[in-house]
Amino acid sequence: MTNIKPKIAISIGDLNGIGIEIALKCHEKISKICKPIYCINDTMLKKATKELKTSIPESFELFETKGDFDIKAGTVTKKAGKYSYDSFMDAINLANKNKVDAICTLPINKESWNKADIKYKGHTEVLRDYFGKNAIMMLGCKKMFVGLFTEHIPLKKVAKKIDEKELITFLIDFYKNVKNDNIAVLGLNPHASDNGVLGDEEVEIFKAIKKANKILEKNIFKGPLVPDTAFSPLSRKNYTYFVAMYHDQGLAPLKALYFEESINVSLNLPIIRTSVDHGTAFNIAYKNGKINTKSYVNAIKEAIVLIQNKKWEA
Repeated sequence: MTNIKPKIAISIGDLNGIGIEIALKCHEKISKICKPIYCINDTMLKKATKELKTSIPESFELFETKGDFDIKAGTVTKKAGKYSYDSFMDAINLANKNKVDAICTLPINKESWNKADIKYKGHTEVLRDYFGKNAIMMLGCKKMFVGLFTEHIPLKKVAKKIDEKELITFLIDFYKNVKNDNIAVLGLNPHASDNGVLGDEEVEIFKAIKKANKILEKNIFKGPLVPDTAFSPLSRKNYTYFVAMYHDQGLAPLKALYFEESINVSLNLPIIRTSVDHGTAFNIAYKNGKINTKSYVNAIKEAIVLIQNKKWEA
């Protein structure tokens, strides 16, 4: 039986940032474990390699995402924002049509998307809208994963989003995707509200945990945990998967601990999507300096694991 490498579409990200340099540097390494297809056209690829003073690797297969503009290293521009969005949409369409097994995304710039009048704040929102599914944003590495109940919203709006029914749905979907029987759920307030002294959101969280466990007929979800100790060394010995109520609650500790190696995974979708867990790094783009590629390589590896799991399940 022939061992066929999985096909992974690479959304190239903002071409004014470090994404293309990461793709070029890692091509030989990742080509040993998968068949990458890069959503960038030949014209833009040649412009990027000229800026980087490097050559295009052999067998660098392209899906020709349309567009032609001048690369402005480290700069927020409308055209770069539009191109990164179009590259992402091409990758999604390839996966949706089963022409690739998964997609992996390099970093976009939210301000560039805004300049290009793109209504979304990030990849996950696009996927949620495209598929009409409650896509879940999970970030981390094999040592620790964090699922985000709310994502890119102002902090003042988070408390209003803590709704029992919505949280029950989220918890059950999260469990069905990660298939782990021991998941920590964080409270929202300091000290998880100290039994209502500092807020009443924990009542909703507690009820959601209880009902989700009842529906699953297992004691899967634990909590609500006190947020300031949830990621302590002792707690991390007990849990690998955490559910945070808002973006920075989960990602600040994750990035403090595992910034260079963590990745982003979109759960609860009909396609597989992984991503680097870092930004465009405009300050070092096209300077041929030292760029850490661990997150990208880990994202590719996780996509392959998810592809294999999907085939086993089928």
